[in-house]
Amino acid sequence: MNGSDDLDARLLAAHARDDKPALVTLYAEAADVAASAEAKGFYLTHAYIFALDTGDARAAEFKERLVAMRRDKPEG
Repeated sequence: MNGSDDLDARLLAAHARDDKPALVTLYAEAADVAASAEAKGFYLTHAYIFALDTGDARAAEFKERLVAMRRDKPEG
């Protein structure tokens, strides 16, 4: 099993448990290791959504990263 298989398995397990705090962390990890900009944006968007849903303070960081990637608009 390689690293991405392990990460995929952890993501699936967290979804099965409906463990939203874990999903924030796991999607952020996936965004950090994703090979393409498309995948990074996909995973980071999910991390952001779950962070908003759980009140995770990292939501602001994820928002900034998405804005820098031109995948979201700045506040204001």
